[in-house]
Amino acid sequence: MTFDGALPVPYRALTIGAHPDDAEFGAGGTLSRWASEGCEVSMLVVTDGSKGTWNPDRDPSHLISARTSEQQKAAEVLGARGELIHLGYVDGELEYSMTLRRQICEWVRRLRPEVVLSHDPWRRYMLHPDHRATGWGAIDGVVAARDHLFFPELGLVKHRPDAILLWGADEPDYWEDIGATFDQKLTALLCHSSQTETSMSSAETSEEARAEFTARMAEWAGSQGEPVGWDRAESFKLLRP
Repeated sequence: MTFDGALPVPYRALTIGAHPDDAEFGAGGTLSRWASEGCEVSMLVVTDGSKGTWNPDRDPSHLISARTSEQQKAAEVLGARGELIHLGYVDGELEYSMTLRRQICEWVRRLRPEVVLSHDPWRRYMLHPDHRATGWGAIDGVVAARDHLFFPELGLVKHRPDAILLWGADEPDYWEDIGATFDQKLTALLCHSSQTETSMSSAETSEEARAEFTARMAEWAGSQGEPVGWDRAESFKLLRP
């Protein structure tokens, strides 16, 4: 299978992730390439990341502070020079709501991205409730942002993005080649050092663990690119709102 339907690099892009590091996992290589070609990348993080540890002695308030700082560092690595927004919902307790939809609508109208990227809420058997709720909030927030009769009290001009890209899709139909930006994706992920006890083992301090994590991510990127014959890619479901 060949794929030659890449979107033009947008002037502005907005990621909507449930937790710090979600956008880096799903689209870090894509964001890095776009940013290097002039795209203004903004990142919206819905929850505070306060449950992202397996350490029973970790103070949740300290973890929130650490993850906020880590997200800033990761954004800098990716070259994201737009807004970094934290909505501050409690990690693991996010529920889809009209309030969430309204907040996302507001930021889409304020930032006016050509492309919005988020979780695919249609993914089969997706366990994490925050990912599901964020995906629905992102999609419904974009739908609201495009039509002027949704949330007129915001006092903001409607905005219709050209595309929504959903990472983690069961049936992807859009790919970005990240062969040249895989290292930036990896470096951005490693900025989330509080997560070395979870998804990244102890990759911050152990060379062996870092090598294992690098190999695992390279294998993942290879599997993403395999359908289109690319060594390393990120795959998405493309929606046209």
